[in-house]
Amino acid sequence: MQYFKVTVNGKSYEVSVEELTAAGQVPAQPVTAAAPATPAAPAAPAAPAAAPAEARQAAPAEIQAGEELVPAPLGGTIVELKVKPGDQVNKGQVLLILEALKMENEIVAPANGTVSQIFVRAKDTVNAGDALLTLRS
Repeated sequence: MQYFKVTVNGKSYEVSVEELTAAGQVPAQPVTAAAPATPAAPAAPAAPAAAPAEARQAAPAEIQAGEELVPAPLGGTIVELKVKPGDQVNKGQVLLILEALKMENEIVAPANGTVSQIFVRAKDTVNAGDALLTLRS
């Protein structure tokens, strides 16, 4: 059994790996692992490459108390924004249109509130979980 420390998206995990033979059996001689090395200081994140002009804005550095983040449910391209900061919205109201898998998906308000901040523009590409906007209760 070998033990490794793996970092994924900034979060560290300790994993163990067991070596199997071609038939899927544990080998007769156990694999000995060297003691894990002392973890080095985490490397600074790589600087992002120059983003094109239509790239989305950065996610909020800080979400204020009383604001609810509306994340992208899946990756895709923003087609149209239906609201602007300061707009009152009701639960279920369409906030924006997200094209994913050649389908236009309506992203709706999870609750009643006021649009506080918008982090995307039309034609921006987003990944699942990216911040789209915030609503203030």
